Amino acid sequence: MTTIEDFEKVDIRVGNIIEVEDFPEARKPAYKLKIDFGQEVGVKQSSARLVDLYTKEELNGKLVLGVVNFPPRQIGPFVSEVLTLGVPDENGNVILVVPDKENSPLGGKLF
Repeated sequence: MTTIEDFEKVDIRVGNIIEVEDFPEARKPAYKLKIDFGQEVGVKQSSARLVDLYTKEELNGKLVLGVVNFPPRQIGPFVSEVLTLGVPDENGNVILVVPDKENSPLGGKLF
């Protein structure tokens, strides 16, 4: 069973997607994202399998939640520095987990 102390070790922050690129080298269709997590964390990159439900235009400027303290992960030729959070729809496509309010501050920590 996970304790509250275990949960508190996971650093989940609000970020703003500032750049979206295709990732044709990925095994499963994905985008390369640059996400601004505010002054404390900065801009990080992430690979996310969002192509089935989101266009690049829809994603640019979107607030998201991401885990910022996992170790970087090599995905083909790309290094993903954060885990962008999502949940599956009925077909297994990723639906982003996003803040409820658009004025959520960048870098705000989930608690």
